[in-house]
Amino acid sequence: MDIRSPKGVNQGVAPVTYGTGSRPPRGDYGRARSDYTCAQDFAQYSEADHQTYRRLYERQLQQLPGLACEEFITAVQQLGAPDRIPHFDAISERLMKATGWQIVGVPGLIPEEAFFALLAERRFPVTDWIRTPEEFDYVVEPDVFHDLFGHVPLLFNPVFADYMQAYGAGGLKASRLDACELLARLYWYTVEFGLIHTPQGLRAYGAGILSSAGELRYSVTSSEPQRVAFDLQRLMRSRYRIDTFQASYFVIESFQQLFEATAPDFTPVYREVRERIGREGEIEAGIVLPGERTYAAG
Repeated sequence: MDIRSPKGVNQGVAPVTYGTGSRPPRGDYGRARSDYTCAQDFAQYSEADHQTYRRLYERQLQQLPGLACEEFITAVQQLGAPDRIPHFDAISERLMKATGWQIVGVPGLIPEEAFFALLAERRFPVTDWIRTPEEFDYVVEPDVFHDLFGHVPLLFNPVFADYMQAYGAGGLKASRLDACELLARLYWYTVEFGLIHTPQGLRAYGAGILSSAGELRYSVTSSEPQRVAFDLQRLMRSRYRIDTFQASYFVIESFQQLFEATAPDFTPVYREVRERIGREGEIEAGIVLPGERTYAAG
């Protein structure tokens, strides 16, 4: 999501990214529509691609019990048989019946305004290419496995599905208020790297965790990271790293809590967060503030 392009309209080339990298975003943007969506090019997948998807799926599925939230474990079967990369249309048909969402293909990373607009319309963008065998353990950009396995199952949960639509609508407003960086932190620490406290203990619901070979167990069971109770303004002041396992995770008590905390108008929230950053600075990852509630591993 940390990308931009003028007005969010596809110009046939990869959008400009924040930061630096050795290459531009992968994907054929010339075949995408003006809103960056494209038809899934199913014919592009080789048998080796399907095998990569199957191996990734099997590896992550084995790790889910005791580490992933039950809502995710229950819904992941909606992706269909894991032996081949699924057809997006087939998943969209089931998803539409469950929560009114659908998935749409995109060539790769897309500008934030285009991303927000799709979410606000209950359309989740899924990259249609898959990593190479050499990238099996780590891929720089989200691929079809990350997007499908990590993100799509929880869209079958009505409360989380509504949260994602509200996030998209809020993102369109944030772009007009020059607050996308603050909102990006909310996405990072919830949708990508969120933990939830359950009667059985801590469980992961963030897609970046659930699709990771190593971070799923680390996030729930390791004594190294800090796990802090969810607080919207605290979260928006918190920095994060994109190149290592997280030093901080934020823990919600329920998806309903997450939805209710992020439902109000964020305009005064952005103002208050900026004022606090001006007075007290941003919070580095791995820091616990005095009086904060934290959660032990497991």
